[in-house]
Amino acid sequence: MTRASWRERIDTARAARIQASRTRVRRTVTHRDGAYCELDGRRLLNFCGNDYLGLSQHFAVVNALQDAAAREGAGGLASHLVCGHHALHERLEAALADWLEAPAALLFGSGFLANLAVVQAVLGDDGVCVQDRLNHASLIDAARVAGCKLRRYPHNDAEGALRQLKSEPDACALLATDGVFSMDGDVAPLRELALVTRVQRALLYVDEAHGVGVCGPDGRGSVAEAGLTTAQVPLRLVTLGKALGGVGAAVVGDADLIAHLAETARPYLYTTAMPPAQAASSLAAVGLARREHWRREKLAELVARFRSRAALHDLELLPSDTPIQPVLCGEDARALAMASSVERAGYWVAAIRPPTVPEGRARLRVTLSALHSARDVDGLVDALAKARDLSAGSGSGPAVAGRDAVPA
Repeated sequence: MTRASWRERIDTARAARIQASRTRVRRTVTHRDGAYCELDGRRLLNFCGNDYLGLSQHFAVVNALQDAAAREGAGGLASHLVCGHHALHERLEAALADWLEAPAALLFGSGFLANLAVVQAVLGDDGVCVQDRLNHASLIDAARVAGCKLRRYPHNDAEGALRQLKSEPDACALLATDGVFSMDGDVAPLRELALVTRVQRALLYVDEAHGVGVCGPDGRGSVAEAGLTTAQVPLRLVTLGKALGGVGAAVVGDADLIAHLAETARPYLYTTAMPPAQAASSLAAVGLARREHWRREKLAELVARFRSRAALHDLELLPSDTPIQPVLCGEDARALAMASSVERAGYWVAAIRPPTVPEGRARLRVTLSALHSARDVDGLVDALAKARDLSAGSGSGPAVAGRDAVPA
């Protein structure tokens, strides 16, 4: 027997990534200061994080973390169903449910784990999961891990979703979609999808990772912005590590479904609970996100300013009114060259390439934060336009070592 070599397999895959300008290199941040990061000895203005409301370093959030850690320790100790469930977890779940006007909430260590949990717990081998083609990788992997049939429809095509559900008329069905799409920044047609799932007797699950805190009344996300409730969207994901500035996630929704997840979802049952101190900091962030509407108002102003100035420079954007503003570059090497040029000007923007985005759709993923100023945005747009012109004049040029971007 001649067994295939794992070493040859990974070496071949690595060589192919190098040839296609698709290697990934971690960048080490040595210090964060508001919207700035210290990277490789340089102070860069960060336009590639997801701290939309600027809460990750807010004194009230940090103080809550420190105070709770001093009292309760640094770890979660055990899973929630053993001895890891703390009163601070309980308070955070209640606060999230109250904010998002849902009957119940359940905490998870990450959004990836939460998505795995939902699909695995709701669907069996004989179920079908219908998904938008541009859904986050965690939703795609969730369906694969669950062992159910995976059916994908064209991006934001509610009629396509209906066709896929009709193709499996007898199967227990879940329709999963991002609320705000992480790479394009656009919003799913949730009202249409809610109608499709009602007619087809399927469950609608919305990943609100990039919507909660940013969109909708009081920052309650794209579901609330669409005027939908738990009756139409029985389950939705909210991450604690983006607009809320922390780490972890929660699933909110129908009380019976949440109870089912708590008793059966393997990513919940068999992992250590988040530290109580982290729950305390997220609890403080939820209060700020609910009260301080000026953060969302400022974000909206910055988005409008970025788009208007980008139009003056003929930068190619996607139709997005959210803090995610992709600048299309096309080829992978050009995206890397533009990212390097922008970095030399003092701005950190991630180059996003396939397979995170479709072939030929490499981009710079600009993300805005309430920590940014109008002057910051103006300087970035000027740097992007200059980078675009330089890359066009030089035929993109080679990728610069150490200036690669890890996909979101």
